Amino acid sequence: MKELDFVFADVVMALVADFMLVWLPASTLYLRPSIALSGGPISKFFYGCPDNAFLVALAGTSYSFLQRIGAIVLNGAKLLAVGSGASLVGIGVTNVLINARKVVDKSFAAAAGGESEDVPILSTSVVYMAVSSNLRYQVIAGVIEQRILEPLLHQHKIILSAICFATRTGNTFLGSLMWVDFARWLGIQRRR
Repeated sequence: MKELDFVFADVVMALVADFMLVWLPASTLYLRPSIALSGGPISKFFYGCPDNAFLVALAGTSYSFLQRIGAIVLNGAKLLAVGSGASLVGIGVTNVLINARKVVDKSFAAAAGGESEDVPILSTSVVYMAVSSNLRYQVIAGVIEQRILEPLLHQHKIILSAICFATRTGNTFLGSLMWVDFARWLGIQRRR
């Protein structure tokens, strides 16, 4: 009960991050408008990159090694934004709840004093979200689902969907375990 505000803030942050992590890498079908002639070389390069580094190229298309690296960079940038945004939301909610608790509970205010945790948002977002989460999601979507499960189970869509769901759920739990170890390594999660 002493840290209920931190649990609440962590749940809010996890909901924001999980929504974005499910929405961003989800497979979509869209008709790509042609890139504007005024687009710069960087936008033209990323326009030609696949959605996933391991994406199987459809008939008549192919992707170079550099374009596949570009897919990793582009998805890493998306996950960097998600991680930074979710961290800012979580820290903001935590600060609001701590300040509200200090107003209501004077003993908490005295015990807390001027203490505050310094959470390195940028390094946690860059290293964990843009690298670890990005690569795990790329491997799940491009290698495990598209290159292994889809050819084996293409006639059994319900089983394929169930296994993909289980794989992504397992990836989420693995990511949570890896996050705790990473936070301990950074010193922002204490061992008890």
